[in-house]
Amino acid sequence: MTVDAAPLLRPARMPGTLLMAPNETTNSNPNRSYCRFTSGRSSLPVDGVATLGVSGVEIDLGPGHPAQLWNYDRLKSLEPVRGNAIDVLLSSPEAPGASLFVQGAKFAANLAGHAPHLTARAARRRSWKWGLLLAAIVALAVAASFAAGWSPLRSFAAALPDSWRQRLGDSARESMTEGHKECVDAHGVAALSNLSARLSKAAPDGVSFNVRVYDWPLMNAFAVPGGQIVLTKGLLDKAESPDEVAGVLAHEMGHGIEMHPETGIIRSVGLAAAVEIMLGGGGLANAGLMLAQLGYSRGAEHEADLDALHLLKGAGIAPKGLGNFFVRVSKIEGENSADAKSGALTWLRTHPPAAERAKLVRQQSDYPATPALDEQSWQELKSICKTTIEPQKPGSGD
Repeated sequence: MTVDAAPLLRPARMPGTLLMAPNETTNSNPNRSYCRFTSGRSSLPVDGVATLGVSGVEIDLGPGHPAQLWNYDRLKSLEPVRGNAIDVLLSSPEAPGASLFVQGAKFAANLAGHAPHLTARAARRRSWKWGLLLAAIVALAVAASFAAGWSPLRSFAAALPDSWRQRLGDSARESMTEGHKECVDAHGVAALSNLSARLSKAAPDGVSFNVRVYDWPLMNAFAVPGGQIVLTKGLLDKAESPDEVAGVLAHEMGHGIEMHPETGIIRSVGLAAAVEIMLGGGGLANAGLMLAQLGYSRGAEHEADLDALHLLKGAGIAPKGLGNFFVRVSKIEGENSADAKSGALTWLRTHPPAAERAKLVRQQSDYPATPALDEQSWQELKSICKTTIEPQKPGSGD
């Protein structure tokens, strides 16, 4: 009667005992040792002798059994061959389904020299490689998703109710402009509204902007959540044409389109904290400070630049004004160290170098364009701070 052999299982033995082959000792030849071969089919295991040959393990099972050679480079081990191994359990694709148990610490040690891929060190190295490969795949997937314009934080920000984003924007704007009056001269507000509406024509459907000017000598412009944008009197005073202001405004609109303010705050304080702020919890008074301290990445700034160029083209306003503005103000910053140290040109320093932006503008193809505002409207916009109102207390809302 025959029994089914269990391949890839060591022969049972008492702890501390060694199976010895008849007329064969492990001490006579460290490259030659007792073995037990199991074919994997319905047959009993066969005892024999395994020898470490030149190219592989030579298996001699005695009369009636053909000699076998299992090449070293194709050997597999059920367990890694460790330094303290007293036996090995091998398999090979050259004998599908078969297993070879070989006894002997010296045999195992010498086998490791012939087939180093069976060692524990090699197994760890393979696991490290797979781990590094997996990490690389994940990194590439993340990079590809960002390159394709997908961002988990941006997706969350886009899914927020408009009222939540508006509330966060109100808080940020109020705290960032604290101590500065809002400029509300009727003619200037009308000119600004017309410019904003003209630029918004090329914005995505459903995107709108609320632009305000504050009596603030700092040359600055920034976007806050909810499509709100702040311009300062200092920026209007430094600008030499309405096209320059249109370019700066279009850039900040680009930040709003990409929801950079929302994603920046969420990234900074965490999702749970941002939701608490938007629901009216703690932290409202600090929302503006948080946003002011955030710096957009070069990638985000480039996105806003591209959106700005799209908005300017859609509005029929030449982009050259934006490039001229950055180049000119960059020179002012270099010549006036006092302004630079005092922060008068903070907005410029938080954006990519003027040379990069000017180059991007020069690369744009010509298209029909007219001034962003006529001369009268331009002068009215520059005079928007003739009438001001006291700022609201942070967190009070509109």
